[in-house]
Amino acid sequence: MIEETAGAGATVTYRGVVYPWHCDHMGHMNVMWYMGRFDEATWVFFAENGLTAAYLRESGRGMAAVEQNLRYHKELHAGDVIHVTTRLLEATARKIRVEQRMVDDISGDLAATCELVAVHTDTQTRQAVEFEAAIAQGLAENLAAN
Repeated sequence: MIEETAGAGATVTYRGVVYPWHCDHMGHMNVMWYMGRFDEATWVFFAENGLTAAYLRESGRGMAAVEQNLRYHKELHAGDVIHVTTRLLEATARKIRVEQRMVDDISGDLAATCELVAVHTDTQTRQAVEFEAAIAQGLAENLAAN
């Protein structure tokens, strides 16, 4: 089912299950857990594209979310097995824009989508800076594969 929902250029960046403690008083996964899963998927995507924790620490760089739009399509409940796919939509000298899709593994239903804009920053100056050449090239290749 995962391959069918990933879409062109998308990779699976998160897999997991909804636990009872993820659910709110209405019996479905609470919004904080949707955001948390998308955040974990984002860091996997960053690492797959050269923006690893080691690179960020050693180079004094960071990634800052500057815009995030989340849409809910289907409620998730305790026991639901899910995955998130991430696809690069845009890469400029200093920022990237990605689309993420959270899907119920069993039904194949789309549960939520998230579009994220993130900026590459200098952690000392807190200013946006250009990606290093190797990372920029990898992002360009990723984008071209879409």
